[in-house]
Amino acid sequence: MRTIIALWQRNMKEFLRDKTRVIFSVVFPFFFIYVFSAIFKNEFIENPIQYMLAGIIAATVFESSIRVSSSTIDDMVSGFMKEVLVSPVSRISVAAGQFLSSATISTVQGLIILIGGFVIGYRVTSPLTIFYVLLSLVFIGIVFSGFGLFLATITKSTQTFQVISMAITMPMVFISGAYIPLSLLPRTLEVISYFNPLAYAVAFFRTLSLEKANLTNAELLAEELAIKIGNFVVTPMLSMIILLVFGLLFLTLSTMSFVRADFSKINRSKADLIEW
Repeated sequence: MRTIIALWQRNMKEFLRDKTRVIFSVVFPFFFIYVFSAIFKNEFIENPIQYMLAGIIAATVFESSIRVSSSTIDDMVSGFMKEVLVSPVSRISVAAGQFLSSATISTVQGLIILIGGFVIGYRVTSPLTIFYVLLSLVFIGIVFSGFGLFLATITKSTQTFQVISMAITMPMVFISGAYIPLSLLPRTLEVISYFNPLAYAVAFFRTLSLEKANLTNAELLAEELAIKIGNFVVTPMLSMIILLVFGLLFLTLSTMSFVRADFSKINRSKADLIEW
């Protein structure tokens, strides 16, 4: 437990010291809200700003979870991870520390945007909604932190990780419904979105934050809060269960990959050495 807490504290301090990254990670999502909110101004969206805000928050937590995981690669390359593993601690504890710090940082970023949302018009009718929203942010952060850590442990290179993460995260975000409703996507992309875990995270989180959980299936579909696959309707609750399954899968894969990784063979690349 001490190892987990120590790694968590270290990564949180590094995140808070990088004020430029913190500022841009908060300002940039509001730019997307301004640009894309016009798309949602139609007859089936009651409040386009709140609708867009919910999707942006879920996408931000997702992207942050992946991006923060790059710190694991930095630790590998710098030799810090080798030093940690020389001490009598289990690799599972080290993986848990990296995993939880990534989830915490992504959740904090989502929370900051949520607080900013109250300035631009986000409102709730019950204090319980805030509690449920916070829990869902933590849940989404944990799920995708496992995915990010898995990518980090299999790439073992900052450059490779950046290329792969960009190639994966951008398509996943744009076919998740966070920016553009799934019904407005071409049919091929809409079908691909059924296999996108972020699509279920967006639907689940958006329903909670907009306080629409009591709607019927027809109403949920009309407001783009449920996903229809053929004649089957994936409700927000079912989306949460699907996301949980993805989370368990990512957690298992990331832990196994981290435990089996040979950090002794990871060295700085020539570009890293020159920059250093």
